[in-house]
Amino acid sequence: MCGIVGYIGWQEAAPLLLKGLKRLEYRGYDSAGIALLNGTLSVMKQKGSVSGLETASEAFREEMQGATVGIGHTRWATHGEPSDRNAHPHLNSAGDIAVIHNGIVENYSSLKQELLSQGYLFSSDTDSEVLVHLIDRIWKSEPSLDLESVIRSALRHVEGAYGLCVISSREPDKIVVARKGSPLVIGIGIGEFFIASDAAPIVEHTNKVVYLSDGELAVVTKDGYSVKTIENIEQEKMVTELDFSLDKIEKGGFEHFMLKEIFEQPSVMHDVMRGRVRIEEGRVCLGGIEDYLDRLKHAKRIVICACGTSWHAALIGEYLIEEFARIPVEVDYASEFRYRNPIVDVDDVVIVISQSGETADTLAALRTAKEKGALVMGICNVVGSTIARETLCGMYTHAGPEVGVASTKAFTAQVIMLYMLALALSKGRTISQDEIALHLKELSNIPEKVSRTLEQDSQIKSIAERFKDARNFLYLGRGYNFPVALEGALKLKEISYIHAEGYPAAEMKHGPIALIDEDMPVIFIATRDSTYTKILSNIEEVRSRKGRVIAIASEGDQEIARLAEHVIYVPQSSGPITPLLTVIPLQLLAYHIATLRGCNVDRPRNLAKSVTVE
Repeated sequence: MCGIVGYIGWQEAAPLLLKGLKRLEYRGYDSAGIALLNGTLSVMKQKGSVSGLETASEAFREEMQGATVGIGHTRWATHGEPSDRNAHPHLNSAGDIAVIHNGIVENYSSLKQELLSQGYLFSSDTDSEVLVHLIDRIWKSEPSLDLESVIRSALRHVEGAYGLCVISSREPDKIVVARKGSPLVIGIGIGEFFIASDAAPIVEHTNKVVYLSDGELAVVTKDGYSVKTIENIEQEKMVTELDFSLDKIEKGGFEHFMLKEIFEQPSVMHDVMRGRVRIEEGRVCLGGIEDYLDRLKHAKRIVICACGTSWHAALIGEYLIEEFARIPVEVDYASEFRYRNPIVDVDDVVIVISQSGETADTLAALRTAKEKGALVMGICNVVGSTIARETLCGMYTHAGPEVGVASTKAFTAQVIMLYMLALALSKGRTISQDEIALHLKELSNIPEKVSRTLEQDSQIKSIAERFKDARNFLYLGRGYNFPVALEGALKLKEISYIHAEGYPAAEMKHGPIALIDEDMPVIFIATRDSTYTKILSNIEEVRSRKGRVIAIASEGDQEIARLAEHVIYVPQSSGPITPLLTVIPLQLLAYHIATLRGCNVDRPRNLAKSVTVE
């Protein structure tokens, strides 16, 4: 859960590596470092920001000049606290091999004990350091091997996940990279190559990339690259063109990426539906699943696996598919699916959802479902990602790069994808073509309604100012808006560090009501739908206990203004559509509370954008 960059070519490596690490800051990190090859290996690393590393590197200008090979890393602590000594890269004792590593070495303890018994000394508390000493030991025992062969041999001893980059002054003209469970991409330039954990640091230099698959190892020189399996079998790799440009990963005048991405949602929604929503024909065109649509329609059951925000989108998908297509749906945390020995067979469909397409727990669920014979379908945002490659069919959300760690536009894009999927599954089975056309027309009006909701930003900021010092929040919703309550609470705790819980409103009286007093803000999602009168009763219960009520309500609702201390209105829409509207004020409220508290909303503490460890 960290960032990797590498460069080999004709330019000075250090500036490129430092700039690349800045592009990866959104993934979350606690320390940073680079290693440069210029005859010998030079390493600069420290706890803290990439900007701090950049400032410190001024003292190493002489070592940096002329170095055209290097690797860089931003670390997110797993084994060992954030510190200078635990930052990557790691060196062997001779200082001629440098390693950076994403992932977790599960058998590091036994490897470390073995290496300690052979006289190796460790200078960090990380699991990653065992890799550089393991490589060193094998190379000493078989000095005739080249670096590629040594790494291949070392990785046969490693259990766990890795995105690995290695350079050595013994073979200074190459970078060796390997992948198992942690993404790596190679950018192809002219006389130069770029390596990264995702495309963000690469896109300003080239739009041609190669994605490594699990179990692959690549040797990269300034003249080219070769890819083989860990078993030394050559692989032919497809070159992919990136589908986004540099401006998509810059702030564009907004103070934070998160705010930019919240305000991008109307245009993102247009992009998600473009070419897919055919109102005149009364149908949805989902090319990525067209060949499997019949099997999807006749599934005995659909299981959706996801994590975090994607799991909340999946819950809305459950409501949509069961209401429109009348197919039984279960939603599983991907992290639990793998370990509970799920009952899945060839008559089931498993849908995995992930913004990055690299979420480790979701990938594990995908592979478990495939082993059991289910049809596995993916919904993800990143073209060329592992989920996109390993699922039999699927759909891209086309939400564009999401840089803010707290997901916003990816959530609404996923909900729209699930809405369109539910309609596609219902066609010819449960609802008429005319009904589908009506749903699609309402869906196509959502971007404009979201734009109107975003116009209330200043009002929402004023509410945030009143509640920024609260210690707890409760979010309540019913039906389609229960998952939105969960998502709203998650957004607040992710970026403001305020404790928040989401509940079905009816469950309030089964426990959470004990928490309500005059210091407890309670956010009700209270749009006019079939559960509206029940929600009003729940609000009365909170008011009678002096709770502070904030309501998300439908435009024109004056009754709720009598009950709530604050009301944020969203345009009137049918129940299945409302999550796409009601989530917007909750995203803005979380954002403003966090910024008013002085929090770094784009890089919240302890979180990573792409969770690539289990």
